[in-house]
Amino acid sequence: MLHGIDVSAYQSSDYSTSGLSFVFIKATEGRSYVNSRLTAQTKHGRDAGLVVGFYHFLWPGNITAQAEYFVSHAPEKAGDILAVDWETTGEGTHASNAEKDAFIRKVKQLRPKNRVILYCNRHFWLNIDTTSYAGDGLWIADYVTAGKPRIKASWRFHQYTDDPLDKNVANFASKDALLKWANK
Repeated sequence: MLHGIDVSAYQSSDYSTSGLSFVFIKATEGRSYVNSRLTAQTKHGRDAGLVVGFYHFLWPGNITAQAEYFVSHAPEKAGDILAVDWETTGEGTHASNAEKDAFIRKVKQLRPKNRVILYCNRHFWLNIDTTSYAGDGLWIADYVTAGKPRIKASWRFHQYTDDPLDKNVANFASKDALLKWANK
């Protein structure tokens, strides 16, 4: 399994890349937030030779506008992975299944050369999701043994802890296999 992390403005722009194959960087949220460290965190990951992904924290409503906002701020490079972060918002709400699916489809339409995946936690996948639509792959959060999420669905990435930061594994045989998949 390959190791990676995900970072946001809460993490340093010079995060440790030792032993990592990939990084996911928060790009945007809703229609008004852009990660203030996006450019520096992206450069750091690219300079370290990591496969880079970007994610958007999805709010309910204005799905097309959110997708357009995300792709207007997430760097555009072949081989980058785009993800929608589907979870409970700070207001205790969440986008519907139809909104989540529409967001993924719109981003895939706007960025046809990039893989687009779904990030959600185990509770959302098992109890909120009704469509099982994850675009090009599922990135599941379940804080258990790395690579052993408690779901039956196939997954591409597994976030297994947030202590001291979000750590992930990727279900690929090698970094080359991940690169080949990411480059469609």
